[in-house]
Amino acid sequence: MFPYDIEEEEVDEEQDQEEQSIPVEYGIDFETGQLTGKKVYGIEALKVWIWNVLVTDRYRYEHHSWNFGHELENLIGSCNDIDYIRITAKEMIEECLTVNEHIIGIEEFDADTDGESLFCYFRVITDLGNIEGVNLNV
Repeated sequence: MFPYDIEEEEVDEEQDQEEQSIPVEYGIDFETGQLTGKKVYGIEALKVWIWNVLVTDRYRYEHHSWNFGHELENLIGSCNDIDYIRITAKEMIEECLTVNEHIIGIEEFDADTDGESLFCYFRVITDLGNIEGVNLNV
């Protein structure tokens, strides 16, 4: 093996890693929850992944790992202290989202409850750009 062969292999490996790092998902119509049949890439793929995580209860489906989904239903009706609910909901959402290597965290988080439902609003910070105005109703 010659030195120039090694350099080419290293470059090819780096390109493969970069290509694998770009998120790819099947598109979803967020209003209906139906697949669009088209592949989406990058930040749009992250939006699909986030939507899937936020509509999935953790531990509910065997085909998802135990890291996939959220446990926010446990907060509903558990406490009347809205500050506790906000802090805990933020931690739970951040925990379920940061499983994805592209997601850094969440900002501008707010939550409210009417005793039967939990309403959350936040921005997702990713290495591909920010995703504004994420709404979650549990």
